[in-house]
Amino acid sequence: MLANAFRIRSTEDFEKVQREGEIKQSESFGMVILHQPQNKVSRFGFIVSTKISKEAVSRNRIKRAMSESVRFLMTEIKKGYDVVFLVKQTSLRKSTDELMREVRRALSDAGLITK
Repeated sequence: MLANAFRIRSTEDFEKVQREGEIKQSESFGMVILHQPQNKVSRFGFIVSTKISKEAVSRNRIKRAMSESVRFLMTEIKKGYDVVFLVKQTSLRKSTDELMREVRRALSDAGLITK
């Protein structure tokens, strides 16, 4: 599970990222990225609407898979970014491994992974 220090918690922070951030699209989700130079660590939020699935089990599986992928990558992710993942319907048909690979690829394409 992703530590609280690396999660976007407040509604105001989610809204600020969505309002001011830059959107990148992937097959299973969209990413809204906002550079926050005053933040020491990058923070992440996950939004899975009930439009995606009425079942909380399905929504939580997707959030856990994406959160776990980010947790594995925390040592490689650049500091000072807020990222919100907006999940699409296609993510329901993907396995956990596929979602984790797609998160890594999307973060890399967005230039958030150092290497």
